[in-house]
Amino acid sequence: NIKQHTQIVCNTSHLIGSFLKMMQRITQKLLTPASVSRIRSFASPSVSSTQLSSYSTTSTLNDAQSWHGTTILCVRKDGKVCMMGDGQVSMGNMVVKPNARKIRKIFPKTVGGKPQKDGDGAQSGGVVVGFAGSTADAFTLLERLEGKLDEYPGQLARSCVELAKGWRTDKYLRRLEASLLVADENVSLEITGNGDVLESSDKVLSVGSGSPFALAAARALQDQEGMSAEDICRKAMDIASDMCVYTNKCYKYEVMDTKDDKKSENGETDEK
Repeated sequence: NIKQHTQIVCNTSHLIGSFLKMMQRITQKLLTPASVSRIRSFASPSVSSTQLSSYSTTSTLNDAQSWHGTTILCVRKDGKVCMMGDGQVSMGNMVVKPNARKIRKIFPKTVGGKPQKDGDGAQSGGVVVGFAGSTADAFTLLERLEGKLDEYPGQLARSCVELAKGWRTDKYLRRLEASLLVADENVSLEITGNGDVLESSDKVLSVGSGSPFALAAARALQDQEGMSAEDICRKAMDIASDMCVYTNKCYKYEVMDTKDDKKSENGETDEK
């Protein structure tokens, strides 16, 4: 019996081996290079992988969450600081909203260690903030900046440095894609995700897709007599909106007094 079973197993394995060799020969004869290319053309869709990725839901959602282009401009002149931004929100090559507000004015919650009451914010000056980049990321950074301003009241530069340090080192904040312009009565600063806190030497700052045009125009108009900070911002933004397709003419702005203006007024009263 053992010999019979051994013989059956050997015969079966021999038959299976010969069958596999026969199938391999048939496959080699049938699958010529031409037939393989035909099979691939029928099996694969006509749209390439890159085209499919461009129409995928994920990329559409990412586009919807980001501000593809904007222009924020800040100018200090003659005791005034003006920050102006356009209102266009784009998703790819489509305009989603024309009148978004990208300029905010925030006030400290505490002054001199005492909590602020409703209506007292206007007396403390506050801080003007303009943002370009992803909407959710920008508001996340705005909340962080408010926290730093409450921690270091009256110290905008230190608050921005602490925000930039956390933005650069924190694993969560490091992924945020936005740029901020901040200004108070003392200084104007630009904060980037690279950990930079920049102050302009000519009192003009700009971020966004149209920032090169607005910055160049504002610098050219800075020395023009009779033009206020708001006038310079409006004219420079007009030029930027004509050259940048992601910038429109629906402007939102904030104007506040600077300490230089207050010092000059005090000096005049002392002389009198």
